[in-house]
Amino acid sequence: MTGILDGSNGVKQVICINWGTRFGSSYINRLYAMVARNITPPFTFTCFTDNREGLHPAILCEDLPPLGIESLPVNTPGIWNKSRLWGATLGTLKGSVLFLDLDVVIVGSLDNFFEVGGADDIVMARNQTTPFERLGQTSLFRFPVGKLVPLQQKFYANPQGVADEYRFEQRFVTRNAPGGKKFFPRRWVLHFRQDCRWPLPLNYFLSPRLPSTAKVVIFPRGLRPEHAIAGRYKGKSDNIREHLSQTFNKTARKGDSIFSHLRHFIRPTPWVKEHWRE
Repeated sequence: MTGILDGSNGVKQVICINWGTRFGSSYINRLYAMVARNITPPFTFTCFTDNREGLHPAILCEDLPPLGIESLPVNTPGIWNKSRLWGATLGTLKGSVLFLDLDVVIVGSLDNFFEVGGADDIVMARNQTTPFERLGQTSLFRFPVGKLVPLQQKFYANPQGVADEYRFEQRFVTRNAPGGKKFFPRRWVLHFRQDCRWPLPLNYFLSPRLPSTAKVVIFPRGLRPEHAIAGRYKGKSDNIREHLSQTFNKTARKGDSIFSHLRHFIRPTPWVKEHWRE
């Protein structure tokens, strides 16, 4: 792993970012605890945040890097605030860093994520929702500090135009990664809804599964770990009979089509509760 850790003095560097009130300290503390249980030291865990209250003392806190534009794009699903991390410097960190979203669930060793590719590579999880696009997923990706400066410059030059063209920041990173991008093995990073939840009608009878290859499970598009634990998505009923009775009630479906309403039912998921904890 020597090449991967160049510039970091042999330390595995894990980072996350937090702003506003969507995620509180409990999310960050859980993420730190999962990292600590699933990585071989030495490592650091750094959170770039605008609120340090309630964070575990072992978490290294850095101020949010400045946003080099007046405002973020509007009417876009991309999480463009992540562009703060693409600058020439990143707090006191140097070398390769592994970024994790706050709502991922770590279920296996992270060590291998520091062994794929070289020290100067951008390595992304695969985006499973559009397999023929060969998109990367920025819920988990590794990059050298300073390597993404061209991305930041291009985005800051025309933020709304970039967001309108690419919609998601992960598509922008994938298509414009300086020097190209590499991918972690597909089955290391799994999508909860696509890889773990059972299809209709099995989702009504079986709890979501955890494939043996998984190291990290991601929760995009509004479905969070606490929903998986409770078996409640979008605040809908966790009772099968009641959920089915809501099928033809547009208000109860909370904006879902009939098919999506039926497909979104999930049973409580014990393995998420087992791993997603401090």
